[in-house]
Amino acid sequence: MAADLSQIVKAYDIRGVVPDQWDEPLAELFGAAFARVTGADAIVIGHDMRPSSPGLSRAFARGAAALGVDVTEIGLCSTDQLYYASGAFDLPGAMFTASHNPARYNGIKMCRAGAAPVGQDTGLGEIRALVESWTGSGAPASDAAPGTITRRDTLEDYAAHLRGLVDLTSVRPLKVVVDAGNGMGGHTVPTVFAGLPLDLVPMYFELDGTFPNHEANPLDAKNIVDLQQRVREEGADLGLAFDGDADRCFVVDEHGDPVPPSAITALVASRELAKHPGGTVIHNLITSWSVPEVVRENGGKPVRTRVGHSFIKEQMAKTGAIFGGEHSAHYYFRDFWNADTGMLAALHVLAALGGQDGPLSGLVAQYDRYAGSGEINSTVDDQTARLAAIRTAYEGSEGVTLDELDGLTVTAADWWFNVRPSNTEPLLRLNAEARDEPTMAKVRDEVLEIIRG
Repeated sequence: MAADLSQIVKAYDIRGVVPDQWDEPLAELFGAAFARVTGADAIVIGHDMRPSSPGLSRAFARGAAALGVDVTEIGLCSTDQLYYASGAFDLPGAMFTASHNPARYNGIKMCRAGAAPVGQDTGLGEIRALVESWTGSGAPASDAAPGTITRRDTLEDYAAHLRGLVDLTSVRPLKVVVDAGNGMGGHTVPTVFAGLPLDLVPMYFELDGTFPNHEANPLDAKNIVDLQQRVREEGADLGLAFDGDADRCFVVDEHGDPVPPSAITALVASRELAKHPGGTVIHNLITSWSVPEVVRENGGKPVRTRVGHSFIKEQMAKTGAIFGGEHSAHYYFRDFWNADTGMLAALHVLAALGGQDGPLSGLVAQYDRYAGSGEINSTVDDQTARLAAIRTAYEGSEGVTLDELDGLTVTAADWWFNVRPSNTEPLLRLNAEARDEPTMAKVRDEVLEIIRG
């Protein structure tokens, strides 16, 4: 293993191919470094269904225990179930998952006590530096007595906590198709939904980290085709799709049509504001104009932030926000230690739909007000030069404003677009929105012509 870990230590987590880029001995060093950087006496660890996850997770536990840290292993879990354990036990946590990446990948998402994020500037950089310095020689020996490693099942407690946050006892019965993509939703959904007035139609609930049916990434349209067809066949009220580690949830309506995550953000925001009048709601700069509009209409205060969970969580802690949402179907709740949980967002959708008589398409129409392009990726030779060309094309145009909170955002009276460079690939990501479809298409195509030359 090379001592340079830049290929696997990302901005928010650790991610790489096993065993080519990292393996169990390296996981053991990460466990020791995590213990050292957090300074914790005890930590909690969970893992997904990937073939490499149990071994990596146990190696990490050994590394932490060798430095005198007591480890609670909660075993198979979703990422938000690990966040629940971190919050409920007030312990730093580590989740072994590569989310929706292919089977040969694995990774670690880490948090401090209370599910507070660990990113490049909040501990991950220090962890990387320690592991790099120890590679080849091993972690230094500790004078402390070795910590214990114990098992604890948290699934029932996690499910009870979520059900305690959303009242589904009086909603009308609903038929819901759930596509778990062979990921951790197949583990959590049956327990969370147990006893609720739901007719559950499960798809791909078998835990299989080789993803035999489709990639567990519901934001890619090809991965929800099976769900859309099944919703129509079953005459279901809605469909839900979870990603590999089940922290993101994507929704389709009774026709099988995708519901934009911005519309879900606006819907959940209105419900949270009914509980917490005047509250602050965080949204990233790629969410629809409808999100801040709905927040203001419901007496709340919208706060715009950069893309990425560390920025959302940082702003939530800073502002005391009650809720946050992203275009990528990540949903964050103050009642869930500011962490993201797609499952809680799904319960809100079910409660909203079941609390009225109309279909989901009618319910979300009030929150889905504009024409959006979705995220369009373009491979480019020079990200900086292409962004500069876009800036030159729009700078000084009448009624147009530019800002660089995250990439370049250009806003006019009837449209806006954002172009962001990828941190890991030679890509530019375009998102555009307008008051009508023809305007959006015109803006989208103009910008793509500049990006792609």
